[in-house]
Amino acid sequence: MSAVPLTAPAAARPRLTPWLLRLHRPALYVWTALVLLTAAALLWLHGPLTDAAAAAWDQYDACEWSAHCSYDQPAILRYKDVANYTTLAVTAVPFLVAAWAGAALFGREMESGTARLAWSQGVTPARWLTTRLALPAALITAGTSLLVLLHRTAWTAGEGRIDTAKPWYDTLTLHANGPTTVALALTGLAGGALAGLTLRRTLPALCVSLLVVACARGLADLAMPHLWPAVTRVTDLRQAPAGPGLPVDHGLVTATGRHIADPGCGTTLAPECRALYERLDATSFYTKYHPASHYWPLQLTTTLALLTLTALLTAIGYVTLRRTTGGRRRGAAV
Repeated sequence: MSAVPLTAPAAARPRLTPWLLRLHRPALYVWTALVLLTAAALLWLHGPLTDAAAAAWDQYDACEWSAHCSYDQPAILRYKDVANYTTLAVTAVPFLVAAWAGAALFGREMESGTARLAWSQGVTPARWLTTRLALPAALITAGTSLLVLLHRTAWTAGEGRIDTAKPWYDTLTLHANGPTTVALALTGLAGGALAGLTLRRTLPALCVSLLVVACARGLADLAMPHLWPAVTRVTDLRQAPAGPGLPVDHGLVTATGRHIADPGCGTTLAPECRALYERLDATSFYTKYHPASHYWPLQLTTTLALLTLTALLTAIGYVTLRRTTGGRRRGAAV
C-alpha cells in the first residue's frame, strides 16, 4: 500500500477587525465616552439651557434700563459657557483623531514592529492598511456626524432668542454646525496614517498629524469664502460698509466703477474723510460677503475639497506602504 503524503492544513486567514478592536479598545472607550458626554451636553443646551437663557433675555429686554431690574443672569452665563465648551469639543474632534491615528494607530505599530508581525502571518500590507482605515473611518464618521447634527440643532434652537448667541458665520460655529468637521476628521485620520507610515515613530507622527489638520483647517477657512460666488453690496459714503454675513472683501468704488482699497478713514461725516475720498474720486463703499442663504453651498464645496485632500493623503499612504514593503505577497518573510 503506497504511502499518502501528508499536507499541512492551510492556515486560517487572520481576522483583522476583531484584533484591531481588541488592540485599540481603550481608544474606542474614550471615543464613545467623548461622543456620549458631548451629545448629552448638547441636548441639555438645546432644551433647558436655551429656554432658561431665552426667558432671561426677555426679562432683560423688558427692563428698559430701569434701575430696579431683575433677570436671571446665571442662566445667560450658563448657556454661554456650555455653548462655548461644546463648540470647542466638536472643533477639537479632528485634532484628537489625527493625534490618535498618527501616534497609536500607525506610528506605534510601525515603531514596535506589530505591523511587520501581521504581515508575516498571512496579511498583505494593503489589507492591513485598509482595515485600519475603514473601521476607524466608519466610527469617526458616525460619531462626528452625530455631534455636528446635535450642535446645529442646539444652535438653531437659540437663534434669534439668545442675544449673545454666535452668528452662523462665526469661524468655530460655522464648522461645528456642518459637514466640514466630519470631512476634517477624516482628513486627520488619513494624515495620521501617512505620518505614521512615513515617520515610523510615535511622537513625530503625532506632531506631524496635528500639523496636517491645522494646515487643512486654516486652508479651509481661507478657501471657503472663494469657493462660491459672493454677493456685492454698495453703500453710500455717509454710511459704514455693511454686509450681514461671511465677509470676503470690502473697499471703495470710484466714479469710473473701479474698486480700490479702503484707507479705513470712516464715513464722510468726518471732514477729513470727505476730503480724502474726494481726492480718491470715491463715490461709495462696496462689500463682498456671503449671506445666510449661501451656508450650504459653502459647506458642501468646502467639504468636497477636504474629502479630495483626504483621498489624496490616503492614496499617498498606500503608495508609501507599497514602496516600504516592496509589495510583499501574503506570507512573505519580513
